[in-house]
Amino acid sequence: MTNRAQQGKQASIDGFAHEHIVAGILMKKFQNVSLVDLPLSSYDIIIALKKEKSTEEDIIRVQVKTATKSLKFTGGTRGGVDREYKSNVKKYRQSPQTSDVIIGIEPKENNRYDLYIFPTYWIELINQDSISLNKIQFTKNRFDFILFCKNQENLNQIAKVNKLIP
Repeated sequence: MTNRAQQGKQASIDGFAHEHIVAGILMKKFQNVSLVDLPLSSYDIIIALKKEKSTEEDIIRVQVKTATKSLKFTGGTRGGVDREYKSNVKKYRQSPQTSDVIIGIEPKENNRYDLYIFPTYWIELINQDSISLNKIQFTKNRFDFILFCKNQENLNQIAKVNKLIP
């Protein structure tokens, strides 16, 4: 196997491993969490949150992305050596229609990770396919962003305070 093929294989393995790591971290925080076994889905994890003073649940759809220097918001494409994609899915940008939050997992030394919690509502506001991790440090390990990832008023305020939008 060529070095490039090995790198592609390792990236694929890392992606699957990162989904499991994020699911485990979320499970410890929110309990009712599951990996999604739907290969053409635009999200990897669901979180079922109990609504306050109700028996109903709010389902949060989470897309996991490996993030090193930036957090990518696109899906539907393949990387690595085997770039031929045989499904009917085309490249798309994540949005509130496809998922509720993107979690970028940044591998650190000694098997440690930082998670960047980025509601998809913000993707529509900034109209970009990716963003530098340096610009979204305020999202690092902010699990509370998951709780109100569908609250546009709250998200607008946070985005303005942190200069994500003018």
